Amino acid sequence: MGVIRLAVGLVRFAFAFARGLVRALFGLDRADPETVTRARLKLIVLAFSLIFIAIGGRLALLATFADPNGERAGGSAISSARPDIVDRNGDTVAIDVKSPSLFAEPRRLIDPDEALEGLLKVLPDLDVAEARTRLNSGKGFAWLKREITPAQQRAIYRLGLPGIGFVRENRRVYPDGPTLSHVLGAVNVDNQGIAGIEKYIDGSGLAELHLAGLTTDRQQEPLQLAMDVRVQNAVRDELAKAREKFKAKAAMGVVADVRTGEIISLVSLPDFDPNVGGNPKDDAYLNRLTTGVFEMGSTFKALSFAMALDSGKIGLNSSFDARGALSFGRFAIHDYHAENRVLTVPEIFLVSSNIGTAKMVLSLGVEAHKTFLRKMGQLDRLRTELPESSEPIVPKRWGELNSATIAFGHGLSVAPLQAVMAVNALVNGGKLIPPTFLKRTPAEADVLAKQVLKPETSDKMRYLFRLNAEAGSARKAEVPGYLVGGKTGTAEKVVNGRYAKNKLLTSFTAVFPMDKPQYLVLVMLDEPQPLPETHGYATSGWNAAPTAAKIVERVAPMLGVMPRQTLPTADQMLRGAGLGDKLAAR
Repeated sequence: MGVIRLAVGLVRFAFAFARGLVRALFGLDRADPETVTRARLKLIVLAFSLIFIAIGGRLALLATFADPNGERAGGSAISSARPDIVDRNGDTVAIDVKSPSLFAEPRRLIDPDEALEGLLKVLPDLDVAEARTRLNSGKGFAWLKREITPAQQRAIYRLGLPGIGFVRENRRVYPDGPTLSHVLGAVNVDNQGIAGIEKYIDGSGLAELHLAGLTTDRQQEPLQLAMDVRVQNAVRDELAKAREKFKAKAAMGVVADVRTGEIISLVSLPDFDPNVGGNPKDDAYLNRLTTGVFEMGSTFKALSFAMALDSGKIGLNSSFDARGALSFGRFAIHDYHAENRVLTVPEIFLVSSNIGTAKMVLSLGVEAHKTFLRKMGQLDRLRTELPESSEPIVPKRWGELNSATIAFGHGLSVAPLQAVMAVNALVNGGKLIPPTFLKRTPAEADVLAKQVLKPETSDKMRYLFRLNAEAGSARKAEVPGYLVGGKTGTAEKVVNGRYAKNKLLTSFTAVFPMDKPQYLVLVMLDEPQPLPETHGYATSGWNAAPTAAKIVERVAPMLGVMPRQTLPTADQMLRGAGLGDKLAAR
């Protein structure tokens, strides 16, 4: 009875206290109406404050203790939207499409093992151990498979499994498959760029937008490349044929606009399909034109001639003694096809004399040689929109022997695209223009251009290039109507620290039309094999040069360069440039 009385007393006390508090707050014990109104307003403000405090506390709780794999994974797990990528003509080469992804809500699953069994019937490639772990995790959300097909989605729907759902995500699709793979690069499962132009896009601000949650369905302006898909297909096709014909390990090709530095086409075979996941360590993922560095062989001689002619100390009428080997202690430099006579500058170019080229460079000095190559961008890493690039391999100690061998393309390794940039300057009037994979106007190129050669030096180099196609090692690159000029290059590869005579890297640099250069074509073949039709030779003139000719013939009309009936000779080109009085006697 005592306990009951105590309880009744407490209830009466609480009721009386509450009644008094309410009357006091509402001012019911006061006769002043104004006081009552103020009290009620205070009570309303207090009530709303308590509501907002409760909501804020709940949100803080959710943010602090929510499952990091909770439903929809906080939005950051949903792949970001990317801008379309188009070629120079507006054709789409990379685009986002909506694709279903499969997830589970383990807390809602009735029988995880039964769910797994059903899913494996539709997705036999599902990782069983990992899927079982996720389904039995008891979490609120767990990914099972990203980017499944609509047919797979329908089949899983028909299973009627509670706790299994789908999210529509952005998936990157490359309509041309492997055709532009080494330029476009690839994305990961979250649609974030991991290589090539895709990585460049993220580095240009897309990654920050994604982190801010602003890219899930954001419409963005397309990125326009300098590349031409039509040209790319033609170059890739011809390189694939050449690689198969000459049994080469790899084949590479570039088409560049010498006036703007735009890369119209870049192919490195083998390549890969960015629509299909693979191992980045595989040989197919190596972009040999930007990441690879090579001794470019006789292609590099063109730079030596430009250096000599630009110095003003050597002219087209100058001559050098090539009657015997050039010796440096126990080392001796020989010519591949020795002429054993005194050669003029044009003759040195035509027969690709190592001795004549080395003597020409050494006559100007080692320091002048290094300064010139640095000015031409050959001693520093080339930076483009592609993140993948390599440093040139430059001699640590650079003496006369180094200059002698570098003069004809041995002893200095550069990225092929780096050499392309320099050769562009040799023929475009002497302007060094950084290469770009993005569309660029001539006005924009002029702002970036650096005058590295005298215009008359460029005229002389164009003369030598064209003369080489008329009467020298580039004759197999001749294409009727297009006034092609160029330079062959054959370099022995280094194997175990020694040059291997049977392992060659062949290259050919073609420029057309030579009287007013517009485009450069570089072709490289890694370890091409000799054939009966090449008379047992595997040098550039027998494989890279004719491949370049086929490419020029196919792509020139696509680029608006039509064949002409009447073409000037090399001598006429030189006279047209006002340099006829400096013609070398041949």
